[in-house]
Amino acid sequence: MTDDPEERTVVVVGAGIAGLRAALDLHHRGIDVLVLEAAPRVGGRVLTETTALGSRVDLGGQWIGKGHHRFAALAAEHGAQVYAMETPRMPRLADGPRTIGLTSPTVVLAGAALAAWEVLVRAGGPHVGRDALVSDLLRRVPGRARRLLRVLFEIASTADPERLTLRDFAAAVRTMDGLSTAMTTRGGAQDSLVVDGAGTLAIRMAERLGERVRTESAVLAIHRDEQGATVHTATGTVRCRRVVVTAPPPVAAAIGHRPALPTERLRAERGTYMGSVYKALAVYERPFWRERGHAEMIAIDAPGVGVFDTSPPTADGPGHLCLLVGGTDARTLDELSPADRRDALLGRLAHHLGDGVRSPASWHEKSWHLDEYVGGGYLALPDPAAGAMPFPLGHAPAGTVHWAGTETAGEHAGYIEGALESGERVAEEVASALR
Repeated sequence: MTDDPEERTVVVVGAGIAGLRAALDLHHRGIDVLVLEAAPRVGGRVLTETTALGSRVDLGGQWIGKGHHRFAALAAEHGAQVYAMETPRMPRLADGPRTIGLTSPTVVLAGAALAAWEVLVRAGGPHVGRDALVSDLLRRVPGRARRLLRVLFEIASTADPERLTLRDFAAAVRTMDGLSTAMTTRGGAQDSLVVDGAGTLAIRMAERLGERVRTESAVLAIHRDEQGATVHTATGTVRCRRVVVTAPPPVAAAIGHRPALPTERLRAERGTYMGSVYKALAVYERPFWRERGHAEMIAIDAPGVGVFDTSPPTADGPGHLCLLVGGTDARTLDELSPADRRDALLGRLAHHLGDGVRSPASWHEKSWHLDEYVGGGYLALPDPAAGAMPFPLGHAPAGTVHWAGTETAGEHAGYIEGALESGERVAEEVASALR
């Protein structure tokens, strides 16, 4: 390690989708940029693995949904094949081995409550209680309809209903074009997929930046002044004119700043938390469940799980089942072994999809709330204990330090689309400041 700092024009903290998009846009403008990533890999909240059958599965963000034109353009830019997910008009609803009928009191009551929530979400403003929690709404719904709504909410948001206000829930959902879009597959937020995986796109973005991306390079402190900033890492220092921080706010809170950050940014870092989410992919020689119907399902017995058929568009397989568990239920899986989690989750699906579901060719899983570099998913959520704060989170620069990340996106916050929007926005912001 030398005493003299390395010289760069812009340092980007975080090699997730937002940071890579910002870095590429700055690089294309001829601006010298360096990306520093604490983790041993790029991608942040996207992660793709290769299965035992050679196919690719996403353990993080993956869906291209309604209005996600930036994500679609990114896939096209890298020649990635996009396909519509195999999905029915309505998912199956299950409570243990029992299928819940669409005309049952449980579904009728839950549907009425969702319709009322949609009105609240779209109304916003004074119509949404400032301090009321999502759990307050849930308590008004009787019977198993309450459980169904809780499972839907936790999978869609990764939040605990006891830790999210109606105001913040409404603000988040409005960026996704409403509650019905956020919870819909075909034509909604979970419409299409990338054959080789969204995480592969992050790797390709990083490859275009080459040595300008450094993993295992955690940023410890940022000292800013009128001329620029000095970025301190465990292996040395970098002097630059501008810094872009894209790490999730609760994770970025570990970075020391001198002088102290403005109040708005401090509240964003100390007054938010990452949602809890567990995701697993079960891989089979072929999607055998299609012989008896579709696989898309919401199972409301504990732990509540959403099941999706994310099989690639090939005639002879393989078959992919995606399982999502959110919020409080996701954390109940933490103490189990991988084998026990697999058996517990797949065993309960056998009644609905066939015994073959118990024996996947490979099993892939990720508890994002246990990831030290990300902290959870899908996005940083305002903590009611911290008091009201704007959502999406503000991104006003702190002198020579700028902010990005899906939490700051005006549209589709919490999705890859939102991360891309924030990366484009901050690149334009930084480029203008350097002129």
